[in-house]
Amino acid sequence: MFWHNFKYTLKTLFKNKMLIFWTFAFPIILGLFFNMAFSGIEESETFSALDIAVVNDDNFQNNTTFKMVLEELSNEKNKIFNTKYVNLKEAKNLLKKDKIVGYLVFEKDKPKIVINSSGSYETIFKNVIDEISQTILINNNMIQDEIIKENKLGNTIDYQVIYQKVEKIIQESKSNIEDISSSNLSYVMIEFYTLIAMTCLYGGVISMEAMNQALPNMDSKGKRISVSSTRKGIIILSGLLASYVIQLLGIFLLFAFLLFVLNIDFGNHLFLCILLSVVASLAGLSIGLVVSATLKTNENAKVGIIIAISMVCSFLSGMMGITMKYIVDKNLPLLNKINPGNMITDGFYSLYYYDTLNRYTFDIISLLIFSIILLVISGIILRRQKYDSI
Repeated sequence: MFWHNFKYTLKTLFKNKMLIFWTFAFPIILGLFFNMAFSGIEESETFSALDIAVVNDDNFQNNTTFKMVLEELSNEKNKIFNTKYVNLKEAKNLLKKDKIVGYLVFEKDKPKIVINSSGSYETIFKNVIDEISQTILINNNMIQDEIIKENKLGNTIDYQVIYQKVEKIIQESKSNIEDISSSNLSYVMIEFYTLIAMTCLYGGVISMEAMNQALPNMDSKGKRISVSSTRKGIIILSGLLASYVIQLLGIFLLFAFLLFVLNIDFGNHLFLCILLSVVASLAGLSIGLVVSATLKTNENAKVGIIIAISMVCSFLSGMMGITMKYIVDKNLPLLNKINPGNMITDGFYSLYYYDTLNRYTFDIISLLIFSIILLVISGIILRRQKYDSI
């Protein structure tokens, strides 16, 4: 009965014109529009040194270690910053005129970052300074511990060792912010990542349609199933599998279009990108399942709700502007943690920017947990549903 219902659901879903449009046609049309809109918008964009200012006062001059690190990161070799050493008034004026990303002012021993907005460059600036501060703090504690240890032993302090540790701070600060991304920064790729994420979430429309066929209050087939001896769980699982197969076909078709028609370069991680999309598709299907099981409304309303959820998730993950992702991360970080659209795009970013798979694996696991939770909720709701009259 499982495979019979699987084949039957597969055939009925393929005959649904609306479903075929949202699954196969709409992502390709949108991808074509993206390509037309962004074609030529960037020829080649590499990381360039950030323009920053440092308030050159007594507090800064007294912080010898931080001063040495900033000078090292501002030289021509492996340059990270274009640093201007100015007074506080000049720093504020440069920031007001958008001549710099931000400026650094020292309050006693602690650096304070001042910026006008929250964007990618500002985030890089903050992360670099935070990394330097943390490394200096750790190594200063180590130096102090060694001085105390030598004093207790009555030994002469070897300041050459201390100088070598300061050099270590500089080298660690440089290595921690080394550009290890697999290719140049590309805002166009970010848009295509969000397109794939949106397509995965649109799979909810497919699972919703398959689920409606099994519900007595939505379809005549559901009425027959409810009075038959067939277990409802078998019908639901077979319908979900049929939905998953169709969704995967849509994802593979989109990848083929992006690769061979639009010539989008996914670098050396094409397989991992596809794997992420396969897992993300399950998250999309689980959304459709829980919407269909929970809401007692007509099919068009359910489609509208699923599409609205998908668009909101895509918007918050940066589809209409990457800055939105940073805004949400800064003000409502929990929202991005539970947003499946953000989990998907974040997985793509991790492949694009990092040389390890730790963050990618975390996003994969998060999507699986998200899917399992929704599937369990849907199962509980469906088991409890009773109909006095069909």
